[in-house]
Amino acid sequence: MFNPVEKLKEFIRCASISTDSSAKAGMAAARDLVVDLLKSSGFKVDVVSIPSGVHPVIYAHRGGDESWPHVIVYGHYDVQPADPLNLWESPAFEPEIRGERIYGRGAADNKGPLLVHIAAITKLLEREPDLPLQITFVIEGEEEMGSPSFLPFLEQYKDRLGKADCVILSDTGSPREDQLVVTCGLRGLMLLDLIVTGPKMDLHSGLHGGVLRNPIQALTEVCASLHSPDGRVNVPGFYDDVLPVEQWERDELTKLGQSEEEYREFLGIPAFHPAKDYTPFEATRYGPTLEFNGIGGGYQGEGTKTVIPSKAFVKISCRLVSNQDPVKIRELVYNTIKERMPKDVTFELVNQHDAQAYVVVPPGRSNTPKDQSPVLARAFRATDSAVTEVFGNAPLYLREGGSVPIIADIKRVLGLDSMLLGLFLPEDNLHAPNESFHLGVMEKGILAVEKVYEKIARG
Repeated sequence: MFNPVEKLKEFIRCASISTDSSAKAGMAAARDLVVDLLKSSGFKVDVVSIPSGVHPVIYAHRGGDESWPHVIVYGHYDVQPADPLNLWESPAFEPEIRGERIYGRGAADNKGPLLVHIAAITKLLEREPDLPLQITFVIEGEEEMGSPSFLPFLEQYKDRLGKADCVILSDTGSPREDQLVVTCGLRGLMLLDLIVTGPKMDLHSGLHGGVLRNPIQALTEVCASLHSPDGRVNVPGFYDDVLPVEQWERDELTKLGQSEEEYREFLGIPAFHPAKDYTPFEATRYGPTLEFNGIGGGYQGEGTKTVIPSKAFVKISCRLVSNQDPVKIRELVYNTIKERMPKDVTFELVNQHDAQAYVVVPPGRSNTPKDQSPVLARAFRATDSAVTEVFGNAPLYLREGGSVPIIADIKRVLGLDSMLLGLFLPEDNLHAPNESFHLGVMEKGILAVEKVYEKIARG
């Protein structure tokens, strides 16, 4: 059995930034580390390159009797860029342990949680080499760039993967180190860039100001129109397909154990501004959104430069809930922007990737599908038991506001549902400087996850 903390340090040192063409060595090093770990645990490993892709998928399989349960374990070995580097207290790719945390890019997303599953399965198989469980690892290197190779990979391998019973992963969060969450839903995603153009070149604001509409003004007027004062998205038809939240989900949310005031203080904001009919906690899990993720135009440097810019841009993302179609939402947003854009400027919409929302219902809830996989139900029960035993509290069953686009793809292509056990915490700073992973969660997580797979195998 390898030392998980030392192996995580080694993993973090691999600067595996999938979107950075200069990080090929880091991507290869991270991939090789995972391949070596799985091979040493007895898995047959293939590194699958998709012709249209950039970074390969790791496919590792432990077979057995066809009557054994078969689970797929998903993870990703790529990470976000580390910028801005000056805000890190220690170098992003030089792991450092401070207190109960290990700091470094990718520590929590997704290298630490992925190693929890690899370490737990390695430990379990060393103890029980004849464990009656088929296990397939599918670990990609493009999650942080929208998983462009993953759907073609699923199509290519669906005859093998479709024989599995369910998918298990840990790429979601939990609120506290002693209170884990089994994520039952993920929001979908629709991304686009809006570019507004005025004059054919930047203009002197003294010589030409007052004769034309500034593209920044046009852009911000449209952006401001996309929300109502009550916080709702002001796009006709945006909420038409939103389904009501089930009562059991609201009941679970009351067990979260964090007050709205504590949440407000954590965010560092003077007040909340959720959409009408949603509480702050409901808004982040059950409500759809339209957000501005970046905006620019004109002079951005120090001091002043009196120009009217030729162009201005904004990056927009919509988080979507179950039953909302990203294609339909994209069309609604486009039509609204087209209708509201001033006619004395031109604009262009650049489509980025999108994803369907995903919801799975734990066994015993009022709306649990009758045809739910028995192995998936067993995985839920095993997780409930193991987490309660190791962490001292039963897991909560909640939707999460983030998106893992490949989960909906897995459901659509393979027909498999997923169980998502959250192992990172709010303080772990995913995608931000000083990302970290709680070592106590890692240690207990390995114990709990080992029990989960053993219980799935033995029923």
